[in-house]
Amino acid sequence: MTTSGTTAFNLDLNDIIEEAYERCGVEVRTGYEHRTARRSLNLLFADWANRGINLWTIEQGSINLVQGQVAYDLPVDTVDLLEHVIRTGAGNASTQADLTISRISVSTYATIPNKLTQGRPIQVWVNRQSGATIPNTSPPPDTVVNAPQINVWPAPDGSQPYQFVYWRMRRIQDSGGGANTQDIPFRFLTCLVAGLSYYLAPKTPEALNRLEPLKQMYDEAWDLAAGEDREKAPDRLVPRRMFIS
Repeated sequence: MTTSGTTAFNLDLNDIIEEAYERCGVEVRTGYEHRTARRSLNLLFADWANRGINLWTIEQGSINLVQGQVAYDLPVDTVDLLEHVIRTGAGNASTQADLTISRISVSTYATIPNKLTQGRPIQVWVNRQSGATIPNTSPPPDTVVNAPQINVWPAPDGSQPYQFVYWRMRRIQDSGGGANTQDIPFRFLTCLVAGLSYYLAPKTPEALNRLEPLKQMYDEAWDLAAGEDREKAPDRLVPRRMFIS
Protein backbone atom coordinates (compact mmCIF):
# COMPACT_ATOMS: atom_id res chain seq x y z
CA MET A 1 0.00 0.00 0.00
CA THR A 2 1.15 3.54 -0.71
CA THR A 3 0.90 6.44 1.69
CA SER A 4 -0.35 9.94 0.86
CA GLY A 5 3.14 11.43 0.73
CA THR A 6 1.86 14.67 2.28
CA THR A 7 2.16 16.15 5.76
CA ALA A 8 0.03 19.26 5.33
CA PHE A 9 -3.10 18.39 7.34
CA ASN A 10 -4.61 21.39 9.10
CA LEU A 11 -8.02 22.76 10.01
CA ASP A 12 -9.40 26.17 9.15
CA LEU A 13 -11.69 27.99 11.55
CA ASN A 14 -14.89 26.55 10.05
CA ASP A 15 -13.56 22.99 10.43
CA ILE A 16 -12.52 23.64 14.04
CA ILE A 17 -15.94 25.04 14.96
CA GLU A 18 -17.76 22.20 13.21
CA GLU A 19 -15.66 19.54 14.96
CA ALA A 20 -16.14 21.21 18.35
CA TYR A 21 -19.91 21.40 17.98
CA GLU A 22 -20.04 17.77 16.83
CA ARG A 23 -18.32 16.79 20.09
CA CYS A 24 -21.09 18.69 21.85
CA GLY A 25 -23.62 16.60 19.95
CA VAL A 26 -25.12 19.47 17.94
CA GLU A 27 -24.98 20.70 14.36
CA VAL A 28 -23.92 24.20 13.32
CA ARG A 29 -26.84 25.95 11.67
CA THR A 30 -26.69 29.70 12.29
CA GLY A 31 -24.23 32.53 11.98
CA TYR A 32 -24.61 33.29 15.67
CA GLU A 33 -23.18 29.86 16.51
CA HIS A 34 -20.09 30.77 14.48
CA ARG A 35 -19.80 34.15 16.19
CA THR A 36 -20.08 32.79 19.72
CA ALA A 37 -17.59 30.03 18.86
CA ARG A 38 -15.05 32.61 17.63
CA ARG A 39 -15.48 34.53 20.88
CA SER A 40 -14.96 31.36 22.91
CA LEU A 41 -11.88 30.52 20.85
CA ASN A 42 -10.29 33.89 21.61
CA LEU A 43 -11.01 33.37 25.32
CA LEU A 44 -9.39 29.94 25.04
CA PHE A 45 -6.22 31.54 23.64
CA ALA A 46 -6.20 33.94 26.61
CA ASP A 47 -6.40 30.92 28.91
CA TRP A 48 -3.41 29.34 27.18
CA ALA A 49 -1.33 32.46 27.84
CA ASN A 50 -1.95 31.91 31.55
CA ARG A 51 -1.21 28.17 31.50
CA GLY A 52 2.47 28.40 30.65
CA ILE A 53 5.06 29.10 27.98
CA ASN A 54 3.85 28.48 24.42
CA LEU A 55 7.13 27.86 22.62
CA TRP A 56 5.84 28.85 19.18
CA THR A 57 5.06 32.35 20.45
CA ILE A 58 8.63 33.11 21.59
CA GLU A 59 10.23 35.93 19.60
CA GLN A 60 13.51 37.80 19.91
CA GLY A 61 13.67 41.57 19.82
CA SER A 62 15.94 44.44 20.75
CA ILE A 63 15.70 48.05 21.89
CA ASN A 64 18.42 50.63 21.33
CA LEU A 65 18.89 52.37 24.67
CA VAL A 66 19.20 56.15 24.82
CA GLN A 67 21.47 57.99 27.23
CA GLY A 68 19.54 59.05 30.32
CA GLN A 69 16.26 57.39 29.25
CA VAL A 70 14.81 54.94 31.78
CA ALA A 71 11.50 53.67 30.32
CA TYR A 72 10.99 51.94 26.94
CA ASP A 73 7.88 50.46 25.31
CA LEU A 74 7.69 46.78 24.40
CA PRO A 75 5.53 45.50 21.49
CA VAL A 76 1.90 45.84 22.54
CA ASP A 77 1.17 42.10 22.12
CA THR A 78 3.87 41.10 24.61
CA VAL A 79 2.66 38.70 27.31
CA ASP A 80 5.94 38.58 29.25
CA LEU A 81 9.71 38.53 28.88
CA LEU A 82 11.49 35.21 29.29
CA GLU A 83 15.14 36.24 28.98
CA HIS A 84 17.05 39.49 28.51
CA VAL A 85 20.61 40.79 28.25
CA ILE A 86 22.44 44.06 27.68
CA ARG A 87 24.41 43.89 24.39
CA THR A 88 27.48 46.02 23.82
CA GLY A 89 29.43 46.36 20.57
CA ALA A 90 26.47 45.08 18.57
CA GLY A 91 27.23 43.80 15.06
CA ASN A 92 31.00 43.53 15.51
CA ALA A 93 32.29 39.97 15.88
CA SER A 94 35.31 41.07 17.88
CA THR A 95 33.49 43.36 20.34
CA GLN A 96 29.88 42.14 20.68
CA ALA A 97 29.13 40.91 24.18
CA ASP A 98 25.89 39.99 25.95
CA LEU A 99 25.94 40.97 29.62
CA THR A 100 23.57 39.88 32.35
CA ILE A 101 20.77 42.19 33.45
CA SER A 102 18.70 41.00 36.41
CA ARG A 103 14.93 41.28 36.55
CA ILE A 104 13.62 42.96 39.71
CA SER A 105 10.16 43.48 41.20
CA VAL A 106 8.27 46.77 41.38
CA SER A 107 8.99 46.84 45.13
CA THR A 108 12.74 46.59 44.55
CA TYR A 109 12.63 49.21 41.78
CA ALA A 110 10.65 51.56 44.01
CA THR A 111 13.35 51.47 46.70
CA ILE A 112 16.15 52.64 44.35
CA PRO A 113 16.98 56.13 45.69
CA ASN A 114 18.10 57.76 42.42
CA LYS A 115 16.53 56.19 39.36
CA LEU A 116 18.32 58.64 37.04
CA THR A 117 21.83 57.51 37.98
CA GLN A 118 23.71 56.70 34.75
CA GLY A 119 25.91 53.73 33.98
CA ARG A 120 25.65 50.31 32.31
CA PRO A 121 22.14 48.97 33.08
CA ILE A 122 22.27 45.95 35.40
CA GLN A 123 18.62 45.71 36.52
CA VAL A 124 15.26 45.82 34.74
CA TRP A 125 11.69 46.08 35.98
CA VAL A 126 9.10 44.75 33.52
CA ASN A 127 5.94 46.84 33.81
CA ARG A 128 3.56 44.48 32.06
CA GLN A 129 0.49 46.74 31.72
CA SER A 130 -2.62 45.53 29.87
CA GLY A 131 -1.58 45.90 26.23
CA ALA A 132 -5.05 47.34 25.58
CA THR A 133 -6.14 50.30 23.50
CA ILE A 134 -8.00 52.76 25.72
CA PRO A 135 -9.79 56.08 25.04
CA ASN A 136 -7.73 59.23 25.39
CA THR A 137 -9.43 62.14 27.15
CA SER A 138 -7.42 64.81 25.35
CA PRO A 139 -6.86 64.61 21.57
CA PRO A 140 -4.89 63.75 19.62
CA PRO A 141 -4.86 60.78 19.29
CA ASP A 142 -8.37 59.46 19.93
CA THR A 143 -6.95 56.37 21.64
CA VAL A 144 -3.72 55.43 23.35
CA VAL A 145 -2.12 52.02 23.69
CA ASN A 146 -1.35 50.90 27.23
CA ALA A 147 1.81 49.08 26.11
CA PRO A 148 4.03 46.98 28.38
CA GLN A 149 7.26 48.73 29.34
CA ILE A 150 10.70 48.09 30.74
CA ASN A 151 12.45 50.37 33.21
CA VAL A 152 16.21 49.92 33.33
CA TRP A 153 18.63 50.93 36.08
CA PRO A 154 21.05 52.60 36.02
CA ALA A 155 19.91 54.80 33.14
CA PRO A 156 22.22 54.27 30.14
CA ASP A 157 25.31 56.46 30.10
CA GLY A 158 27.09 57.77 27.02
CA SER A 159 30.21 55.62 27.27
CA GLN A 160 29.05 53.28 24.48
CA PRO A 161 25.86 52.18 22.64
CA TYR A 162 23.73 49.70 24.59
CA GLN A 163 21.06 47.37 23.29
CA PHE A 164 18.43 45.67 25.43
CA VAL A 165 18.01 42.26 23.78
CA TYR A 166 15.06 40.15 24.91
CA TRP A 167 13.13 36.98 24.22
CA ARG A 168 9.42 37.50 24.73
CA MET A 169 6.22 35.48 24.70
CA ARG A 170 3.70 37.21 22.44
CA ARG A 171 -0.06 36.83 22.31
CA ILE A 172 -1.56 34.13 20.12
CA GLN A 173 -3.19 35.76 17.11
CA ASP A 174 -6.98 36.18 17.11
CA SER A 175 -9.16 33.47 15.59
CA GLY A 176 -10.10 35.59 12.57
CA GLY A 177 -12.63 34.66 9.89
CA GLY A 178 -13.73 31.30 8.55
CA ALA A 179 -10.96 30.90 5.97
CA ASN A 180 -8.16 31.38 8.50
CA THR A 181 -6.00 28.66 9.94
CA GLN A 182 -5.03 29.24 13.55
CA ASP A 183 -1.78 30.58 14.99
CA ILE A 184 -0.84 27.23 16.55
CA PRO A 185 1.35 24.25 15.58
CA PHE A 186 -0.47 21.15 14.31
CA ARG A 187 0.44 19.40 17.57
CA PHE A 188 -2.15 21.55 19.36
CA LEU A 189 -5.08 20.94 17.00
CA THR A 190 -6.55 18.17 19.16
CA CYS A 191 -6.17 20.31 22.27
CA LEU A 192 -7.71 23.31 20.50
CA VAL A 193 -10.81 21.38 19.41
CA ALA A 194 -11.17 19.75 22.84
CA GLY A 195 -10.88 23.12 24.57
CA LEU A 196 -13.36 24.81 22.27
CA SER A 197 -15.93 22.04 22.69
CA TYR A 198 -15.58 22.36 26.48
CA TYR A 199 -16.05 26.15 26.25
CA LEU A 200 -19.13 25.75 24.03
CA ALA A 201 -20.86 23.10 26.16
CA PRO A 202 -22.13 25.48 28.91
CA LYS A 203 -23.67 27.68 26.19
CA THR A 204 -25.34 24.73 24.44
CA PRO A 205 -28.32 23.24 26.35
CA GLU A 206 -28.08 19.94 24.46
CA ALA A 207 -24.46 19.51 25.62
CA LEU A 208 -24.78 20.22 29.34
CA ASN A 209 -24.75 16.50 30.15
CA ARG A 210 -21.42 16.23 28.30
CA LEU A 211 -19.71 19.05 30.21
CA GLU A 212 -17.69 16.89 32.60
CA PRO A 213 -16.47 14.41 29.94
CA LEU A 214 -15.51 17.32 27.66
CA LYS A 215 -13.56 18.92 30.51
CA GLN A 216 -11.69 15.67 31.11
CA MET A 217 -10.90 15.37 27.41
CA TYR A 218 -9.61 18.98 27.33
CA ASP A 219 -7.46 18.54 30.43
CA GLU A 220 -5.94 15.35 29.03
CA ALA A 221 -5.32 16.93 25.61
CA TRP A 222 -3.69 19.98 27.25
CA ASP A 223 -1.42 17.82 29.41
CA LEU A 224 -0.25 15.88 26.34
CA ALA A 225 0.30 18.96 24.17
CA ALA A 226 1.93 21.09 26.87
CA GLY A 227 4.10 18.16 27.97
CA GLU A 228 5.49 17.90 24.45
CA ASP A 229 5.80 21.67 23.92
CA ARG A 230 8.77 22.18 26.23
CA GLU A 231 12.50 22.69 26.11
CA LYS A 232 14.38 19.46 25.48
CA ALA A 233 17.81 20.73 26.55
CA PRO A 234 19.28 18.99 29.62
CA ASP A 235 19.42 20.85 32.92
CA ARG A 236 22.80 21.33 34.57
CA LEU A 237 22.96 22.38 38.21
CA VAL A 238 26.20 23.87 39.53
CA PRO A 239 26.51 24.55 43.28
CA ARG A 240 27.54 28.05 44.25
CA ARG A 241 30.51 27.93 46.61
CA MET A 242 30.52 30.48 49.36
CA PHE A 243 33.11 30.97 52.08
CA ILE A 244 32.77 32.67 55.43
CA SER A 245 35.99 34.20 56.69
